[in-house]
Amino acid sequence: MKVLITGADGLLGNNLVRELLSREYEVSVMLLNEQLPTLGLNELPIQRYFGNVLDKSAVENAISGHDMVIHAAASTQLYPARDSIIHEVNVTGTSHVIEACLNNNVKRLIHIGTANSFAPGYKHEPGDENSTYNGFKYGLDYIDSKYEAQNLVINAVTNKGLNAVIVNPTFMIGPYDTKPSSGGLILALFHKKIPVYTKGSKTYVAVKDAAVAIANALTLGKAGECYILGNHCLSYQEAFELIGVTIGVSAPRISLPPQIIKQYGIFSSWYAKISGIVPSVTKELAIISSEHHCYSGEKARQQLLMPNTDLQISVKECFEWFQQNGYTNKVN
Repeated sequence: MKVLITGADGLLGNNLVRELLSREYEVSVMLLNEQLPTLGLNELPIQRYFGNVLDKSAVENAISGHDMVIHAAASTQLYPARDSIIHEVNVTGTSHVIEACLNNNVKRLIHIGTANSFAPGYKHEPGDENSTYNGFKYGLDYIDSKYEAQNLVINAVTNKGLNAVIVNPTFMIGPYDTKPSSGGLILALFHKKIPVYTKGSKTYVAVKDAAVAIANALTLGKAGECYILGNHCLSYQEAFELIGVTIGVSAPRISLPPQIIKQYGIFSSWYAKISGIVPSVTKELAIISSEHHCYSGEKARQQLLMPNTDLQISVKECFEWFQQNGYTNKVN
């Protein structure tokens, strides 16, 4: 079986490529730029295609001849909150992938969405795939566009006969975080750049667990269904303490009221506009970090056989990979 992964040079893609190779799939990847380094993918026996998902012909060329497609390419940009390129990459790019899959009679498309496409809940009452999207209130093109892209896929299943499954990862942690993305939180704690924590919470998942679930979704799961990939609902205090113990640093001990966090976010966004410096905390992120964003991964555990690895293991694997590749020596 030949499988193509778009956007394979990210945290999820790197782990997914390895999972598929271990199952003896023939793996191809579509990468944005031939000149960019692909540290995590070096030396792997994979076919490489280069092109932008906004280029319909490049997408068609990459997908042609493949049995299955995993669409992971996306813009995860959070600043500025509104930017037309985010919508183009996430929505128009997805429409090109859908069209190419239909044109080439692809047996199954796995679309990588986000858990934010569903209303969140609390640690002891998490949101699930039946909850209604309410992310419009944050004013983030990233969240809105991923929800719109998800609906495009569901529409194509219903109206065009596309065989597609949507997976919706929560906050993934693990090795091969080349950018870094989520691992930036671990590096920030290691370098003591997070002095406080908020009262909010979120859901975490070992990226290797997510990769197993996605690989399983090539043959498991129902067309048109969504599956949230999440295993551990933790408050920020709990998460920081777990990370601190694992990597050998002290977690922040001071919490700030949501109102102060939000005011700081508003100030940071204002200062970014006049300075041109991308802020680490924006108004939107400050609001989200002060809320509870917990999700249940029970459906994925049951139907996609997603494992449930101890979060401390994935944090350790992430940090050790950073150490081995010199990331812990860099302070931004």
